[in-house]
Amino acid sequence: MSSTIPRRRPTIDDVAREAGVSRGTVSRVLNGGHWVSPDSLTAVNAAIKKTGYRINPHARNLATSRANSVAFLLTESHDRLFEDPNFSILMRGAAQALEEHDIPLVLLMAGSEAEQKRVTDFIIAGHVDGVLLVSSHSRQHDFLADLVRSKVPAIACGIPLGFERKIGFVAADDRDGACEVVDFLRDQGRTRIATIAGPQDTSGGTGRLEGYRERLGELYDETIVEIGDYSRASGASGMRALLKRDPSIDAVFAANDLMAAGALDVLQASGRRVPEEIALVGFDDSPVATTTTPELTTMRQPFDRISHEMVRLLLQVIEGQPAAAMTLPTELVRRGSA
Repeated sequence: MSSTIPRRRPTIDDVAREAGVSRGTVSRVLNGGHWVSPDSLTAVNAAIKKTGYRINPHARNLATSRANSVAFLLTESHDRLFEDPNFSILMRGAAQALEEHDIPLVLLMAGSEAEQKRVTDFIIAGHVDGVLLVSSHSRQHDFLADLVRSKVPAIACGIPLGFERKIGFVAADDRDGACEVVDFLRDQGRTRIATIAGPQDTSGGTGRLEGYRERLGELYDETIVEIGDYSRASGASGMRALLKRDPSIDAVFAANDLMAAGALDVLQASGRRVPEEIALVGFDDSPVATTTTPELTTMRQPFDRISHEMVRLLLQVIEGQPAAAMTLPTELVRRGSA
């Protein structure tokens, strides 16, 4: 019978000895490499690889008072998480960006008041180091105020209405994108352009409606404006209302692709040819845009860049830097619906 003596776990002292530097230098490398010379940084990284040293995340978290995790906080109902593909795209992009820093992403749902209370308690208890806030609504003012008061670092996707100077954000240029959609439709000779706008307690909903209204100027007519909630069902009901109210409309701008898909369902059921009789444009360039027939012309949001920039800005806030805001341009993607 033989026994095997377990190998001792390498320590910071082992790494320091191998690299020929102090224990403090190794510690600084492990915590970001600040105030470490390039030669020492190279030596320490080589020693870490040679010794097989691995950071003990539990011990590091205790020492730094950090949870070593970030929350993806979605302030929507559970069914919206699965219906709207934009959320999964943003979540995947954020997880990939955080993976480069070896930081896990935790999904938190806060669509109801009860969920918001539980989430607030969870965040205040220190279970996450920061929050990626997705799909905030101005009607959730008290919840967002609690989040601000907690002083937990946060970056929003889209402008957090009412908290623009208190929470950093990364947003697509909703207003400019809507202006470009109207210009595109008018250049095609469309004269009666309706819209199915997004919810008016979100920055995307208000920004896209503002751009649409601004570009139409004196031709703006509130009788051909419907307000949806970004769901496919609301796009369908909005389209039915528009056709009933004004059968002469020859173009529709829907504030997201799901509503555009719902509008397309109604147009096809009513016998209206798209784009021959009515042109249709969405917003987002989400996966749903290529599942319809015809495929949707839409305004693309750079979701991958948005999620990566959100992570970058959040990590800066976690490190003590002031919160920043960023607005990214959109891009028209032409397909068969317009």
